[in-house]
Amino acid sequence: MLKGVAAMAEYGFGEQAVPERYPLGETMYRVLTVDDDVLVRRVIERILKEADYEVFQAASGDEAIRLAKTTRFDVALVDYMLPRTDGLEVMQHLRRLQPQCMRVLVTARLDLPLVIEAVNRGEVARVVSKPFEASELVKVVSETLRVRRDWKEHILAQVKVAAESERAVFDELMAGDYLRLALQPIVSGTTKQPLAFECLLRSTHPVLNGPLPVLRAAEAAGALGELGGRVMQMAADWLERLPPGPMVFVNLHTAELEDVQALVRRLKPLIPHASRVVFEITERQDLRTVDGWEEAVELLRQVGFSIAVDDLGAGASTLALLADLKPRFIKLDMGLVRGVDTEPHKERLIELLCTFAEATGARIVAEGVETAGEGRVLSACGAHLLQGYFYGRPGFEPERVLEAA
Repeated sequence: MLKGVAAMAEYGFGEQAVPERYPLGETMYRVLTVDDDVLVRRVIERILKEADYEVFQAASGDEAIRLAKTTRFDVALVDYMLPRTDGLEVMQHLRRLQPQCMRVLVTARLDLPLVIEAVNRGEVARVVSKPFEASELVKVVSETLRVRRDWKEHILAQVKVAAESERAVFDELMAGDYLRLALQPIVSGTTKQPLAFECLLRSTHPVLNGPLPVLRAAEAAGALGELGGRVMQMAADWLERLPPGPMVFVNLHTAELEDVQALVRRLKPLIPHASRVVFEITERQDLRTVDGWEEAVELLRQVGFSIAVDDLGAGASTLALLADLKPRFIKLDMGLVRGVDTEPHKERLIELLCTFAEATGARIVAEGVETAGEGRVLSACGAHLLQGYFYGRPGFEPERVLEAA
């Protein structure tokens, strides 16, 4: 299924694309004319300005490409015979830089096979033969813009249908009995006894059949809060079954921090268990782009929840996120953990992170442990908690999870 925003971006109709008509008529359609003959450029400029178009001139292909990197155009009139970079090459660049710009080839040499090939490749929308009448040129530009408008409406209609279909599938997921939380044990780095569990989202839906498809569908539907509320309720159900000791780690999408009041409503099932709940905020998402996240995180702490930075080492904002969140737990990405017993540089890095955690009062959780050697080295480095298939796979059965607890 198409993603609405992605589809618009692919066809050049995203946020950066030039609108069909500018606000309040303040700006006209923009036409780029590319020709090494200054007289031809001036004639085209005069004709199109009289027809209420804004015209930009380029004397060469290189100049046209430079302009296209800084200015959005609706139509490009490109002469075929240009020095150094010919017209078809310019159109190839324009197609890549500005897919929404309609490209018209202007030529005195009608090399039919070459033109047909360029049209078939989508590099040329129309062809104008030199010499041309003023009315003919205006008609070509006008009709080309009409084609673009029709094309855009067609794409937007497809996007709307796809978005409606995606929403229907997501609604089906939420209405049915497809979602589950599996619990994976998190063990002590010294005793290897389970001290906590991570709640991992699973789905049996035939289309949205994994955590990433479910998350992407929720994002596309603008329903991250709805999904988050379901996850919190399922986590609360697990806490009712578990004995009093173990904590549970629950993933929290950064977008859920934008609306504090809505977050408070979703938190209600977990509030009685707040001292045992750790919300994981991943380093892969830039927290600083979320308005009001500080208030939301402070609220979580005041209620009694703990905060963990997840996937440390997988993103680009590690130090900033640690400084901003001051987490109680720091979860190392499995990319740092895998092979730590055979890669000394990883071992040294994890030692430093464990030292940092001790200095700031945080606890290190090493994810993705798959071998005894990895676990042994991580414990020697000072990792407080270990998680991975070596210590237990995610489970759904209460008996199995309770036995581990």
